[in-house]
Amino acid sequence: MKEDVQKLRVETGAGVMECKRALEDAKGGFEKAAELIRARGLEKAAAKKSRATGAGLLEAYIHQNRVGVLLDVHAETDFVVRSEPFRNLAHELAMQIAAMDPKDPAALLTQPYIKDSAMTVEALVKGVVARVGENITVERFVRYEL
Repeated sequence: MKEDVQKLRVETGAGVMECKRALEDAKGGFEKAAELIRARGLEKAAAKKSRATGAGLLEAYIHQNRVGVLLDVHAETDFVVRSEPFRNLAHELAMQIAAMDPKDPAALLTQPYIKDSAMTVEALVKGVVARVGENITVERFVRYEL
């Protein structure tokens, strides 16, 4: 059981107790436990949607010296803004903007994610919200292309 908790934790980014609870609820079924954690994370993300995001990060991305993106993305606290999951999300969003050229943040969120077309960018953001425990918003971005 201990190895399953650790494996589930690595795969989902959830806490130890949450993984243990999910495995108990799934009666030891690893895939079912992973699905439970994802569903519970989406519920948590929905509950955090109305919370204010006061801390921000500017992410810059340049693709092959031809396309450049400057992205302004926010979370609730500086602690989360400095975290690896948040920084990775900002980079992924900047690459998405460079590749897909959305017209605004709302259009960005509805696009299929470039690395997994089965999920939307909004689902990607919600996954990170569930992992870090804070609301995340894409405030604005600028994309330049030669």
